[in-house]
Amino acid sequence: MNRFEGKTVLITGAASGMGLAATRRFLDEGARVVMLDIDEASLKQVAAAFPQDRVLLQVGDTADKASAASAVKAAVARFGAIDVLINNAGIAIQGDIMHTSEEDFARVMAVNVTGYFYMAKAALPELVKTRGAIVMTSSVSGLGGDWEMFAYNTSKGAVSNMVRAMALDAAKDGVRVNAVNPSLTKTGMTTEMLKDPERVAQFNDRMPLGGPEDPDGIAAAMAFLASDDARLITGVNLPVDAGLRASNGQPRRHSRS
Repeated sequence: MNRFEGKTVLITGAASGMGLAATRRFLDEGARVVMLDIDEASLKQVAAAFPQDRVLLQVGDTADKASAASAVKAAVARFGAIDVLINNAGIAIQGDIMHTSEEDFARVMAVNVTGYFYMAKAALPELVKTRGAIVMTSSVSGLGGDWEMFAYNTSKGAVSNMVRAMALDAAKDGVRVNAVNPSLTKTGMTTEMLKDPERVAQFNDRMPLGGPEDPDGIAAAMAFLASDDARLITGVNLPVDAGLRASNGQPRRHSRS
């Protein structure tokens, strides 16, 4: 498919994980991609394999308003427009409310919420011109709570409702806003968790299609929501979770042999 041929996609957190998978997916579908990440070394390393005439690298922290504005300005200067914003950069810090420091809470909110706000606000005037789309990376943790993930859950809950509020306001200008809501996915953020076989087995027990999830599968959902195939879809938090939320939460009923 070449659904994004001639279109420009700005992706945050593009040097690894779901952001890198999204970069590959949109490039494969013909897009020009602006890769924004705070990790300059990783960004340059992964981008070396991509077609240089269709890739623009931007180094910056999305929690910084100036970085967001600069990335948007650079994208338009290089490629002439922005058609899609993938708001994906994020961090997670473990702990319940009593074990979450004020500094850690502020940083998680700055990256996961304020950073999404800065990027969307900077990109929206350009997206109005192209009648484009925004896709945000929320989480199943933005649709329900987890134990000992207070700051992360709070931030992703905010993102999930940010999507709904923005979708309502942006519809008049033809801009759609949606989110993907993954469960446990193979990324740098989950490296330590994936080293625990018991924990992985617990997720597998709750995910009918099996886990952990592949970032390429998340990227495919992002591309769908950003494409004209989803032209009637806005304000949606799409669980891309291998069936995890199909359960009502009760334990599995194992068959007796």
